[in-house]
Amino acid sequence: MRQLTFLEKGKLEWRDAPEVDLEGDGQAIVRPIALATCDIDSAFVQGRFPVGGPFSFGHECVGEVTEIGDSVESVEPGDLVSIPFQVSCGECARCRAGEPGNCESVPRLSTYGLPIGPQTWGGFASDAVNVPYADAMLVPIPDGVEPSTVASLSDNIPDAWRCVAPALKARPGSPVLIAMGAGSIALYSIAIALALGAERVDVVGGGHRDRDLAQRLGANVLDEEFPDRVGFYPITVDASADPAGISCALKSTDADGICTSIGIYIEPTPLPLLDMFTQGVTFVTGRPHVRTLMPDVLELVRAGRFDPNPVTVNRVDWEEAAEALSDLRAKTVVTRAA
Repeated sequence: MRQLTFLEKGKLEWRDAPEVDLEGDGQAIVRPIALATCDIDSAFVQGRFPVGGPFSFGHECVGEVTEIGDSVESVEPGDLVSIPFQVSCGECARCRAGEPGNCESVPRLSTYGLPIGPQTWGGFASDAVNVPYADAMLVPIPDGVEPSTVASLSDNIPDAWRCVAPALKARPGSPVLIAMGAGSIALYSIAIALALGAERVDVVGGGHRDRDLAQRLGANVLDEEFPDRVGFYPITVDASADPAGISCALKSTDADGICTSIGIYIEPTPLPLLDMFTQGVTFVTGRPHVRTLMPDVLELVRAGRFDPNPVTVNRVDWEEAAEALSDLRAKTVVTRAA
């Protein structure tokens, strides 16, 4: 079979890979049909995040189940499913606690298509992938939801959900501030926050394309450069990956408010700890536990309250993936016939 492989900055190519087979009764084989690029993929391809190749590429997808083990009960061949990028068993103490990203049954940081842990599971830009815990991991796609619409359900969409949904549940109707950088999570967060009843969403930072998209999604677009403080908001999001952006978001978080950061900071980054202390700010960072979040955000899509499509900048055919993704600069969805 073929597998798209990241070799180095600006270079991906199709390579031959071993065929994928069932290795246990609880496993499933899935054929990816809609692949989405994650925000971090752009950083890999552009060389902004130092990473060595080769590694199998792609960790967001919807696919078609082609084979199942004898004990699998939740899906059947022909079903369309989303696969979370984190591998998890669903049975260990971490999984039962809603923390499948730290599953105890697999090596730490076991993921698809990312060079942050074991590359045992391969990437989604391939002809087939093995899902070792099919009943625990696979999320069926409801009738009427296009695979390309929720191709990013494996990671970025739930990541955006966790930035705003828990805080809005605790403080319904609150205004939200988002410090933007380059990427889809800030944009998904805007749409989700408004769908969940946020009074308004204000954004600072970001490039021209993302600021235009933010405005079309319903956000109030403020300063292009990050000010020291915008105001005071009960809910803030740092999606900037910029020291000035995270400082602005934290200083703009109101007393007893919550700031969630999805920015990845390679270098040590100073934080306004005195402001955080005096205001009693709760700061959240880290990888999302996506399998726990996927059903809630998928229901928002199914119900017609949240449409991820406007965030997708580029759409390409499967056979064009190597060339298109070697110059990856924005959210891209790659599709092939089911």
